[in-house]
Amino acid sequence: MSRYAIIEAPSPLGLFPKGVERLPDALLAAGLAERLDARRAGRVEPPPYDDRRDPDTQLLNPQGIADYSLALAEAVGAVIDAGDCPIVLGGDCSIVLGCLLALRRRGRHGLLFLDGHTDFYQPDAEPNGEAASMDLALATGRGPDIVTDLEGRRPLVRDADVVAFAPRDAGDAEAHGSQRAEDTAIQVMSLAEVRAEGVAEAADRAVRHLCRAELAGFWIHLDADVLDDAVIPAVDYRMPDGLSWDELVTTLRVATASGRALGIDVTIFNPKLDDDGSGATGLVDTLARGLARAPATRL
Repeated sequence: MSRYAIIEAPSPLGLFPKGVERLPDALLAAGLAERLDARRAGRVEPPPYDDRRDPDTQLLNPQGIADYSLALAEAVGAVIDAGDCPIVLGGDCSIVLGCLLALRRRGRHGLLFLDGHTDFYQPDAEPNGEAASMDLALATGRGPDIVTDLEGRRPLVRDADVVAFAPRDAGDAEAHGSQRAEDTAIQVMSLAEVRAEGVAEAADRAVRHLCRAELAGFWIHLDADVLDDAVIPAVDYRMPDGLSWDELVTTLRVATASGRALGIDVTIFNPKLDDDGSGATGLVDTLARGLARAPATRL
């Protein structure tokens, strides 16, 4: 059984530096490492943030995101090669690219994408050029080469190897002209569908899809806005509804019990919006309960 190792990845390059970069400090101060008996495996600092939208790619910080992804992949890979299971604390959702690059260097893997948004925008439809709204599209090879073809390894994850679990932004995405993940081989399980099936049953179906023999394991991406806005409003783009704490615990337990989850990144929680600290303590408690048993490393 591997041990958890925490990597701090406080990058706001795919969003804006207004609080998400403080996520690692907040969760560590709330006791995450102690609750999971996790070792501290270092911190990967991002390059300076540039608020100018690149005219060629229509992205914010495309070169910075590419460079950061390579640096983060090295850190994640070192933890995996040591036989431990990385917990990567962002930061915004663009950090998933570095995490997936580490796995892509080592074979074919899946992605359990726990996010209130599908994050499948194309650059010309994303209003602000934020890669945090495009990360699933970028990870599956859609978008500018600089951030989709890292080391010539496009895609970082194949469509058929992705499950988008409990998104609830379909109306907003359609209104903004986002491309549709539902029109691809990505398995999209909306929040309404998850609730109709039952969270435990839906999570089991998602994980079974990611435990197919051709995959060497899967990564978990966790955006805090997959949770109910009523329990954790400390995110920058709020939406009504979402998973309860217990529903997220159930989902994480099903994933880790498979023995095929190789690591997790945690993103978007904004401590500057968490006035009473309840978001940090709730998120730490949920992670501690959901990840109580470290998954085996299978690479």
